[in-house]
Amino acid sequence: MFTSPHLLKQRRFLPLFCTQLLNAFNDNLYKNAMVLFVVYSIYSSAEDETNFSALASGVFILPFFLLSALAGQLADMRDKARIIRIVKAAEIVIMTVGATGLILAWQGIMVTTLALPLLMLALFAMGTHSTFLGPIKYSILPQHLKREEVLAGTGLVEAGTYIAIMTGTILAGFISVEAAAVGVVIFAVIGFFTSKQIPTAPPMGEIEKIDFNPLSSSFRLIKDTMGNREVFFAILAISFFWTIGAVLFIQFPPLAKNVLMASKEVASLMLVVFSIGVAIGSVAINLMLKGQVSARYAPASVLAMGAMVAALYGVCRLWQADVDTSQLMDTATFLSWPLAWLLVGSLLLIAVFGGMFVVPLYAFLTTRVAPSATSRAVAANNIVNSGAMVIGSLIAGGLSAVGVPLVEQVLLSAIMCLMSAWLGGVLYKAEKQANMAAASAG
Repeated sequence: MFTSPHLLKQRRFLPLFCTQLLNAFNDNLYKNAMVLFVVYSIYSSAEDETNFSALASGVFILPFFLLSALAGQLADMRDKARIIRIVKAAEIVIMTVGATGLILAWQGIMVTTLALPLLMLALFAMGTHSTFLGPIKYSILPQHLKREEVLAGTGLVEAGTYIAIMTGTILAGFISVEAAAVGVVIFAVIGFFTSKQIPTAPPMGEIEKIDFNPLSSSFRLIKDTMGNREVFFAILAISFFWTIGAVLFIQFPPLAKNVLMASKEVASLMLVVFSIGVAIGSVAINLMLKGQVSARYAPASVLAMGAMVAALYGVCRLWQADVDTSQLMDTATFLSWPLAWLLVGSLLLIAVFGGMFVVPLYAFLTTRVAPSATSRAVAANNIVNSGAMVIGSLIAGGLSAVGVPLVEQVLLSAIMCLMSAWLGGVLYKAEKQANMAAASAG
């Protein structure tokens, strides 16, 4: 029962899986279609393009800071399946607004006064939409799945999410903006109908009063959740992992352009390879653990990830010494380069080991707390993760500002994996202590 495919035949899992997959796909189709169109068709200044990309990232992540605590409370105090359906219905309206902005921008109608504000409004609303879905996609699993199936379900959700992100990212770069505008509305409608098939998931405990103050509720949520040592170290390890991930993701495009001397299509290829790798790692760790939620392989996984980041650093150094062209290479030319497949292989393994590290930690959030508090545990993790990703972005920007070369920034990411390995080890120690205490009590 620890293998994943059998879950895809179950109504208690398949509609949720499809809804989440469509959500991640549509999210990335809209975001990337919007950013690519604005950057390549509206702005002609590198400074304006960078500022817009930074603003778009901030607008999308802001709801995670402000509303994750409320989202976690609602998910634990109300029927999770009903919340999903309400949020997916709202997505149809949100994508209609976003599609209108895309069409107006494409036609050059009131671009700065109406089109761009509509695009940013839809982006903020999609961030809010994802904030309310985030706690549910993991916390609903223990209600619908057997305990030994939770890790398999978590791995499938994580793998499906990254495949959907990859597909949405690729499609956004190849279809026209008007096709993207129509597509995001169609996929929002499909996602709503798949959500209607998700079985009910009523509250698991006593209904408590909801705190609508974002500051006090966030502080109380993190404080209460961090009281569990296993969950505390799992959240810290996940957050530090995403700090590294944010640094790496920010480095990919400039690394491709300025170090590898490759085109934006190659940068997209690197992101696609990364997404495939995380999906592979998400499924592989479930097979290795045989359905058991454990941090047993966490230290080794992230150490292997660090080794592969160091290997990527070495390939980039050799690449710099070998490159003798002022022309940006297209994908075919890049892949014909002697070191290209070694670089792609290193990147793939970084993501595989990263997926093996992080997936069991997400399962900790839903299996090491009371069933009535799983959504709030995931929400607390989302708040801390959002802060970690902002820190990672600031680190990357700060390193560039003080003149640290891109290649050396990659090496720093490898060193940061040592901290993640230590956190993974501390978590596994806490896990073993909790298991011993439970055995003694039993």
